[in-house]
Amino acid sequence: MSCAAGGGVPILMLTAMGQTEARIAGLQAGADDYLPKPFEPQELVLRIRSILRRAGTAARPAPVEIRLGAVRFDSAQGILLRHDTPVRLTTAETALLRILADPAGRVLDRQTLSETCLNGGGVRAVDVQIARLRRKLEPDPKNPRYLQTVRGRGYVLRPDS
Repeated sequence: MSCAAGGGVPILMLTAMGQTEARIAGLQAGADDYLPKPFEPQELVLRIRSILRRAGTAARPAPVEIRLGAVRFDSAQGILLRHDTPVRLTTAETALLRILADPAGRVLDRQTLSETCLNGGGVRAVDVQIARLRRKLEPDPKNPRYLQTVRGRGYVLRPDS
């Protein structure tokens, strides 16, 4: 099943328009499911679970700890440790590291990182935050091993296996 948004986000239309023509139009427009009002809350929950399952985005456990050489990042708590010593992260750095870590190995473009983590702070702000994170994560920030740039695409976090 392909998700309507093209970006992996399933769409469930909740609407007062329950006529057949409206349901067909909603599904043709790209919705993954259509639920007219009034509806039972239990049915809504079941439909949401169903489209998430079909889209392959059902809740999967995020890795709790990511290892980056001598550095460990606890994504659940937002704590970065170097040799068991806490390393201070700003809110923006924590948000960036969390999104890059879930799932690790996925390339994220600067625009997505800016909109998701920096509240639209701009793509250049992402570059600044990435440079700051590299200084905290990498043994040699000039030659990053873990937080890498993928030319023309964005950034990727490559933790130890």
